[in-house]
Amino acid sequence: MKITLNKLLKKTLLIVMAVCLHGACNEENLDLLPLSATETDFFTQELEFERGIRGIYAKMADWYVFNNNNPIHEFWHAPGDDITTVANYPFEIFGNLNPSVGEVSRYYGIAYQLVNRANTMLQKIEEEEGVYTTPNLKQYNTGEALFLRGYAFFQLWNWFGTSPVITERIAGTDGITQPGSEGTQLLDQAIADLQEAAGLLPLSWDDANRGRITSNAANGMLGKALVFRGDYTSNTADYSAAIQAFNAIQGRALVANFGQNFSNLNENNEESLFESQASQTTGSDNVWLANDNFGGIGSISAYWGLYQNHWSLFGAAPLTATEKLLNTFEADDPRRALTVNPDDASIVKYTRDGAFQFTNTGVGTDNNPRILRYADVLLLSAEALIKSGGSTSEAIDLINQIRTRARLSTEDGSEAAAPLNRPAGETNADTILEWIREERFLELAGEEGHRFLDLKRWNAAGDINIANWDFSSANPDFDFNVSTHLLYPIPLSEIDLNPNVTQNPNY
Repeated sequence: MKITLNKLLKKTLLIVMAVCLHGACNEENLDLLPLSATETDFFTQELEFERGIRGIYAKMADWYVFNNNNPIHEFWHAPGDDITTVANYPFEIFGNLNPSVGEVSRYYGIAYQLVNRANTMLQKIEEEEGVYTTPNLKQYNTGEALFLRGYAFFQLWNWFGTSPVITERIAGTDGITQPGSEGTQLLDQAIADLQEAAGLLPLSWDDANRGRITSNAANGMLGKALVFRGDYTSNTADYSAAIQAFNAIQGRALVANFGQNFSNLNENNEESLFESQASQTTGSDNVWLANDNFGGIGSISAYWGLYQNHWSLFGAAPLTATEKLLNTFEADDPRRALTVNPDDASIVKYTRDGAFQFTNTGVGTDNNPRILRYADVLLLSAEALIKSGGSTSEAIDLINQIRTRARLSTEDGSEAAAPLNRPAGETNADTILEWIREERFLELAGEEGHRFLDLKRWNAAGDINIANWDFSSANPDFDFNVSTHLLYPIPLSEIDLNPNVTQNPNY
């Protein structure tokens, strides 16, 4: 039988309509499956919680990544009196520092992305039921998230002073315009987070997890935050609490040679309390960051090309040591040659002994930034002792531990002529505090923004007057204004989007 084309098309159309009507009446066909895993079905294995925790570490590492030929490290390096440059970085000359500066927005944004990731994981961990099987891992993961959130709040408070204190995952639009903090609220929350973390974290991890946050890291950062708050609030009890936190640190010691702290061959050593774990492009010097088919934080690390004028900076002026730093080092102090090249004032921390190794992309190094060292803790502990009315001799002994290690940091391990120990019998608190300030200047020069934060807190405590401070800037346009520049501006994007956040004064 011959079927016309017209009849065939009608018959086909009827079949299609019947199928469509049958499908429309079947409710199961309306429930389309997602093309990939969603949050609802993701956190069903212990490994997935581990991956979520690593994601928080990864966001912290974004502060250090070489970002499309635009690293932001001058944000924390340039404003002190240890590092300078002739480049017109806003954080060096201050006069052109404003809410539209890109590095300000990026640093601030990364901090809150980190906080959001931490809050998300804290919520997921609290909600989980029976997923964790490894003993204590649930509390360890909680401690890691709390530490990283607390560290973000500590940094936000130091650089911006006021920002929203967000401690719960934002679940709706009503949570995105939270008010800025007042007084020390950000710092208070950092201290609360770090204190809780210290009670949850392990003293150490196995070798496969080397570099993860420990109770020592939490106690070290907790003590540091307490010293800072004591300086800003004149609360002697904070210094006593800081000493207690520092004393809870176990199994940490100064490495034999000061220079070992900055070699990529000696990461996560016995002096290190907290490092940002930098991955390599191929393989990995930290197994934890690449195991279980999870790439960790990727190919990132601090970009020390800013110290060596690497070609990828396209001729931009490098960061160099200030004349003040060069002159403060005694000529025989071995730390001088391990910190700066006096011939051109270039910083050699992190860049000597093969530590300055670029990845095959040419835009990074695999050397971990050392964020908190035991030497930092010893000097903070000495300071807390003096400011709480404690033993002057004990404080001086802590200073002399640093100076003794410095003398023994020669290439062959022999003892140098400098720096000599401070007199153990000194009892004048102001004199000892001046020794501590100088020792922190020399020991921590060129590291993770310690110097400017120290200067600000000492100014708040009345130990120094930063208004007439010698910053030893190499830039003739340097223009520090104490009524404005003790804090960085809140990013313009944040002010535009959140009417409940107030801009810092004079920006």
